[in-house]
Amino acid sequence: MSGSLPSAAQPDLPPRALRPTPPSACWVDARFGVAGDMLVAALVDGGAPLDALQAAVDAVIPGAVQLEVAEVTRAGQRALHCTVTSREPDPPHRRWSDLRDALAAADLAAPVSAAALAVFTRLAAAEARVHGTDPAEVHFHEVGAWDSIADVVATCAGLHALGVERLAAGPIALGSGTVRTAHGELPVPVPAVLELVTGWRVHAGGMGELATPTGVALLTTLAVACEELPAMTVTGVGVGAGSRDTPGHPNVVRVVLGTRAEPAAAGATGTQDAVLIEANVDDLDPRVWPSVLAGLLEAGAADAWLTPIVMKKGRPAHTLAVLGPAAASTELRHAIFTLVPTLGVRETTVAKHALERCWRPVEVAGHVVGIKLGVRDGHITSATPEFEEVAAAAAATGRPVREVLARAIAAAEAAGWSSGAPAPR
Repeated sequence: MSGSLPSAAQPDLPPRALRPTPPSACWVDARFGVAGDMLVAALVDGGAPLDALQAAVDAVIPGAVQLEVAEVTRAGQRALHCTVTSREPDPPHRRWSDLRDALAAADLAAPVSAAALAVFTRLAAAEARVHGTDPAEVHFHEVGAWDSIADVVATCAGLHALGVERLAAGPIALGSGTVRTAHGELPVPVPAVLELVTGWRVHAGGMGELATPTGVALLTTLAVACEELPAMTVTGVGVGAGSRDTPGHPNVVRVVLGTRAEPAAAGATGTQDAVLIEANVDDLDPRVWPSVLAGLLEAGAADAWLTPIVMKKGRPAHTLAVLGPAAASTELRHAIFTLVPTLGVRETTVAKHALERCWRPVEVAGHVVGIKLGVRDGHITSATPEFEEVAAAAAATGRPVREVLARAIAAAEAAGWSSGAPAPR
């Protein structure tokens, strides 16, 4: 049915320099906030063909919406703004279960379909938790209905069209204050956004709603890491604008496209300087240790663990070991002295050799579970479900954790993510 629609409107923009190679990496700068339409506009500005994005949306909700982009300025910065216009006089409120069926039946590239399914599964779970309902019964008027569907599908299609193999993003500005919704006045960040940013670095960034549930779901589902701009050779940049133009606050999302820097050891491992900080502790209530380890990880440690020991005069004790980046040694020492009653620590500089890793989502009983893949020389060395997400899915469905864990492992193997298999691209 997409052939019966007018072609997607594209502004008359100056030609871009041809890229020598397709981008394989994309980093999203969300320091001023993020929304689905902003991501769509940024990807189009970065070179994704709008017609391909429109065709993907038409495959899921035929004839329902029209994508249009136009050049604008936000706080003096040039950007593209995407408008999603309904072509239906009274758009229906689609349930997640209906949308899931539509995605399964749509003629989409497999990576686009899988990515969109993962985003909507995560979004439905967040909305269901906020409203105390079953994810299958979530109505997507709560997250924008047809325009949210268009934003998610078009973003996934844009990343695929640009050849992006690895997506990462920086910390997200969420905003502050209150916002008027269909459910009345809500605090900013709205509840669904707070559900979606668990484990992600965020900051307020200003007044008003700066991050929407759809935009946050896209980043926190598809991005493999929350990090500053990674090492890459930049091949393109796209800037997507929000609707408001606030003086002194560029309401934009930027995408930086490029090719990843080669790992240090011929694609096998990355080597970095690290510190190992240790302390012997014999006077701490054992019930406190879990909070100590959690606090050290929050302070920037890559890992922290305990080893039972016997000290002088036969006193039972523990050796606390903390591994972290060399640049964070001062902060880690401070955290140790704050969290445990030790009078001193010993510190050793070590070389840390880390395999390349990435995350891929699988669906278990309507819930997304992340699979962490270890990669060496282009092949998978391990595929491990994220246990916290397994436990959350088990709690939400009433199934035993061991059953959800087994199903997540089976789903990863069915997707071809098992030890010895080629790493996903």
